[in-house]
Amino acid sequence: MMFAELPRNEPAWVRALDSVEIPVLRRTVMELARLREHEEQVIARDIARVLLHDPMFTLQVLRYLQTHRSAAQTSDITTVEHALMMLGITPFFEHFGELPAVESALAGQPLALDGLMHVVCRAHHAALYAHDWANVRYDRRADEVAIAALLHDIAEMLLWCFAPQMSLRIAALLRADASLRSGAAQQAVLGFKLADLQGALIAEWKLAALLQSLMDDMHATHPRVMNVALAVDLARHSAYGWDNPALADDYAAIQKFLKLPPPDVLARLRRTAVQAEAACDWYQVEAVPIPLDLAQCLPGVQDWAKTDDS
Repeated sequence: MMFAELPRNEPAWVRALDSVEIPVLRRTVMELARLREHEEQVIARDIARVLLHDPMFTLQVLRYLQTHRSAAQTSDITTVEHALMMLGITPFFEHFGELPAVESALAGQPLALDGLMHVVCRAHHAALYAHDWANVRYDRRADEVAIAALLHDIAEMLLWCFAPQMSLRIAALLRADASLRSGAAQQAVLGFKLADLQGALIAEWKLAALLQSLMDDMHATHPRVMNVALAVDLARHSAYGWDNPALADDYAAIQKFLKLPPPDVLARLRRTAVQAEAACDWYQVEAVPIPLDLAQCLPGVQDWAKTDDS
């Protein structure tokens, strides 16, 4: 599964990742097998709920439908549920029934598997936040925003899958220097940023233009793109604890975005975090304890949470 010889530049990485079969979570395979036992009663939403836990599987489905679209199909596929309605339940199970499990692909690489699982878990958290906030803003296509958040860091996941030694080197640089930005560490190890590689991959795979725009942080002034970016930031900054100093700015930005009283924002964040925590067993990672009162985690947030400048 891992590359025997690492690609030498960004175009070579695109070609290499375009030619491999992307592994998925073993838990996803198991959950879908259970659904298949009652295929006659399964609807697209049932499968979509499972795939929301697994960005690699979600990518597989969207990529397949986008590259096998019929001449009569005039609209892009932007959600898993839409993809399943186009493909059909039985054809879905037939086509995606034998995907490799990432746990087998990274057997003997416990550090790499752990690194990947933390990124995937983080992506699921971001998707839940993004979906909730889209509903707050009466976004009638909240699922699109959630999918964009789920796939936002897919290139990072693929690097853990196929070149874990490079991911471990990037992680080591970030641990050694807390002020170092992720993009700078990636540039130092790979010679390019993963965001640039991801943009090239999305174009190569012909994913929907809407998803491409929602995942592009360079256009984060658009409300739906901002939703994705804020959700990804919150999931990243809270991944190892709720005492990260960066969270204070996240809370303030989210409150401004949602236009809700600060206490209501913190209550929503905690409710969604608890929902995300319940799914940690999918990723075999230890759940991060969630404080009863998020406002008590960081200096300065207590006063902010008592105000209402919306």
